[in-house]
Amino acid sequence: MLMTPGPTEVPASVRERMSEPMPNPDVESSFRDLYRNVTEKLATVYDTDDDVVVMGGEGILGLEAAVASLVSEGDDVLCLSNGLYGDGFADFVEQYGGRVTTCDAPPTELLDVEDVKDALDGRSFDVATMVHCETPTGTLNDLDEILGVLDDAGVLTIVDAVSSLGGVAVPTERIDVCLGASQKCFSAPPGLTTLSVSDDAWEATREGEPRTFYANLAPWDDVVHDDAQFPYTQLGANVAALDEALDRLLDEGPATVRERHAEVAAYCRERAAELGLSLFPDAEAYCSPTVTALDVDGRAPDLRRRLDEDHDVVLATGLGPYEDDVLRVGHMGYNADREKVRRTMDALESVLDE
Repeated sequence: MLMTPGPTEVPASVRERMSEPMPNPDVESSFRDLYRNVTEKLATVYDTDDDVVVMGGEGILGLEAAVASLVSEGDDVLCLSNGLYGDGFADFVEQYGGRVTTCDAPPTELLDVEDVKDALDGRSFDVATMVHCETPTGTLNDLDEILGVLDDAGVLTIVDAVSSLGGVAVPTERIDVCLGASQKCFSAPPGLTTLSVSDDAWEATREGEPRTFYANLAPWDDVVHDDAQFPYTQLGANVAALDEALDRLLDEGPATVRERHAEVAAYCRERAAELGLSLFPDAEAYCSPTVTALDVDGRAPDLRRRLDEDHDVVLATGLGPYEDDVLRVGHMGYNADREKVRRTMDALESVLDE
């Protein structure tokens, strides 16, 4: 049983949709209709009037494409980070010639709006980057007030919502580029990155000088606004799978889906407490409804191995410096299911008792 925080288990109906005959994305209008339907459904999930783009590539493509499109050589960029993916944004900015100012918080805590205000004091920035859910440590940053401060300062914002979009409300109304991916809360196979793009973000893309083709929004400007041909062959089966996954989500209702994630997350953490396990974030209020990160003090690889070998339950460890100390239960999308979490925590209890 796959209970990782992405890729998630893929429902049978989504797998079956992938196996259907696919139109040629380059020449048949039926694929263009499918793509347009997918972007319209995504706009509902995003809860946005901004344009939505689906690019062929895993979610990290969206992070790089957003930076490549909005950050020009010499731009000042404020990178907010309390984890691995927040740090990764800074790496992308430097690769594309931006000047990075970091605004850090400990990985067990949340980004702080007062720190952002201090960073803005007497400074101007072109772009700010941040992560909504830091999947490796299970934290969910409260971005509303931070985005308001940045909006008031005229700063373009890029937000990685890859592991929250679809399972958690995302404050998209103040985000210029909001990033998602197919393999997290949508429970479709990995292979697609999704982006909502504001008018200001499109304008910044047009003013910049493209330094890459594939990882860039510029080729998609004409697709969105002039119905031009796709810049490269689309991943037809993946788009069809995402279409089916979105139908499942929308049929249940986005609000109901978010409630399900919150309820299952609470149950997972209740069971963890009964087992004497501590959450990695400093407070449960900091934890994401899509993933629970447990502090297991050096035991993560061994626990993960024994759960897999003895109970056929696949979890994930932390990443980077937390690989040995953090064990992660993914309860997102199709896996935000109380029975699946019960079986997972029963297996973890058995392993801990050995």
